[in-house]
Amino acid sequence: MISNQAEVPSRTDVVVIGGGPAGSSAAALLAKQGIDVVLLEKVKHPRNTVGESLIPHFWKFADSTGVSKEIEANGFLKKAGGITVWKGNIHQFSFEKFGYKRPALHVERDIFDDLLLRHSDSCGACVIEETSVARVDFSDSSEPKVSYDDRRGGSLSHGEIACKFVVDASGHSVALAKQFNTRVIVGRGQQEYMALWGYFENSRYVGADGGSYGPECLPDVKPVTFVVSYEDGWIWHIILRAHTSVGLVINTSRIKGMKKPEYEAYFQRTVESTPYLKELLRTAKFKQGSIRFMHDYSYYLKTVCGEGWFCIGDAGGFVDPIFSHGVQAAFYNANIVSTVIKASLDNPAGSERYRKRFDKLSRQYYGFSRSLALGSLGGDGVDRELVKELMKQMPPIELELMLVASCISDRSENFRDMARESGVLGEFGDSFVSARHRFLPALNL
Repeated sequence: MISNQAEVPSRTDVVVIGGGPAGSSAAALLAKQGIDVVLLEKVKHPRNTVGESLIPHFWKFADSTGVSKEIEANGFLKKAGGITVWKGNIHQFSFEKFGYKRPALHVERDIFDDLLLRHSDSCGACVIEETSVARVDFSDSSEPKVSYDDRRGGSLSHGEIACKFVVDASGHSVALAKQFNTRVIVGRGQQEYMALWGYFENSRYVGADGGSYGPECLPDVKPVTFVVSYEDGWIWHIILRAHTSVGLVINTSRIKGMKKPEYEAYFQRTVESTPYLKELLRTAKFKQGSIRFMHDYSYYLKTVCGEGWFCIGDAGGFVDPIFSHGVQAAFYNANIVSTVIKASLDNPAGSERYRKRFDKLSRQYYGFSRSLALGSLGGDGVDRELVKELMKQMPPIELELMLVASCISDRSENFRDMARESGVLGEFGDSFVSARHRFLPALNL
């Protein structure tokens, strides 16, 4: 239990900005290695956020932080796989057929993120909520100074922490990227996207067989993450234990000129008229006031690290989450940065080399994800050779899953080109379809 009464220390080894999956995991891993770490989170958890679909890759990272048993005990919904309807073509795949023994999940992110944050506290990190970072002074790069605003208890006080490293895990707030002006919006002025989402009660859901089921069938009939494209973008439908998350990823130009109150009308009009989705929501009730939106939906950073600082999770880059990569990327980055910081503290003379390693691995992962999810739109800033190198190094079963995923939309041409150039397609040929993926003739909704 986080007391939130702790004094913010004046000095520590590492300051982590943000208590989402990336920040909480990095703080837990650092603390478990005996490193003094202070995590500053601007709001009090649990808090609303989006990104409820987790692919099974995340378990290996949860194991490394020691939080897996807590996740399992919470009873989040296990999902069977995914079904997408993209421009009329219906694709279905199951994670079990790829050899994954542990389940993918649908999680309530307020509960899930709160669980991760409290786990980092139990590992020995000093977690301070309701405290936001105003700025970081890097004039002495060997001892960054983090200025913060403490709003606990309804009052406001200011302070400063000296540290050796700063880890920016502030999510879409991109604290350091804004300070350094290093964020690049993908598709700026051309095909810039945003997300608009809300929640429904009593929605039906899609099972692995392509059938429609009522919420009373949970958890006996496992759901899939359901995605359907429409003329302005794509829509997700993710059933949770008490409600269902439905969200649109749309070209910003589509709602240009609309005022925020008009977003809800557009949202409801769209989901109620989209084939398949409207059948799932026919008996559902929209939760009034649940609409949220997020601009600048895909971006990358010109620089993800420097002397004394690192950017991880969404603070290091964000990709259209059509393949549920977000939380996995957060865990991956947290593992890399905790390893690099530990090595740098143990051997300061090697800090630059370790930092270059972080830079390479981060850019490689973000480039892989952008090429898969965004096609040519996400090609700007992608190091193709790094991505091809990663393809060659991936476990075959993970690579096969990504190759199968690349065939469910029409936006993965860069990814497929690189897979072809790197010679990793193997038995897939140019069809990108295996026995673990199938087309469905129809859905019974």
